[in-house]
Amino acid sequence: MEAIRNKIGFICDMDGVIYHGNRILDGVPEFINWLQANNKKFVFLTNSPERTPHELSMKLERMGLSVSADHFYTSAMATAAFLAGQKPDATAYVIGEAALTKALYDKGIYMNDVNPDYVIVGETRTYSFEKIEKAVNLVLKGAKLIGTNPDITGPTEKGIMPATGSLISPIEIATGKKAYFVGKPNPLMLRHGLKKLDCHSQDIAFVGDRMDTDIIAGIESNVDTVLVLSGVTAIQDIDLYPYRPKYILNGVGDIVNDTKINLGKLNW
Repeated sequence: MEAIRNKIGFICDMDGVIYHGNRILDGVPEFINWLQANNKKFVFLTNSPERTPHELSMKLERMGLSVSADHFYTSAMATAAFLAGQKPDATAYVIGEAALTKALYDKGIYMNDVNPDYVIVGETRTYSFEKIEKAVNLVLKGAKLIGTNPDITGPTEKGIMPATGSLISPIEIATGKKAYFVGKPNPLMLRHGLKKLDCHSQDIAFVGDRMDTDIIAGIESNVDTVLVLSGVTAIQDIDLYPYRPKYILNGVGDIVNDTKINLGKLNW
């Protein structure tokens, strides 16, 4: 555990690592206090495009944690940055929440439901058949299909919810076009995090709860990976993958408390 604590910076996922829905996970307050008390560089890197950094900061504030907005980076922001680099002044038809639209506006990407350059899909609670139908027709007319993140599901305090990968699949099936996903495991997300922290990859630990997005993204970015079992991945799931995290913990509180877990009979 000392090797983790000696890192200069930390990139942390949020859902399943810091909270489930509106419930802070055990050990998180201690972990954040430790980061701040030890002047660690840190950024919360989330595949969820539903909230702005300010909204995420306020969400943690309501749950008793004080973290300023500059410590957050979302897949909506990464998607906007990617598209602005690909095609400046592009237009898009968006299925998603206001935070995604704002991130796109901030990078000079404007809304267009007639002949957009892109159809962009992110997590939303206003999903409808009409929006799917519109997106399908626009993609068939030539718009490029973009997903903010490939997650099929996400954890909440109520259980599992469908995420962007599930919401975009009807459009992919109906059009025969595969979406390009900007969020993890795309290494673009971690590169944004490293740039934000101004750190080299060897000085960072990346903490996540998903083998299929977080851990593989860290491995492909040459960053030490920490899998926490407080979210989607269970201990018995790890053997299903042909790669492994460098460290496995119950939750981020173990970094501070030096708690070790019984790994059982993992086939490594």
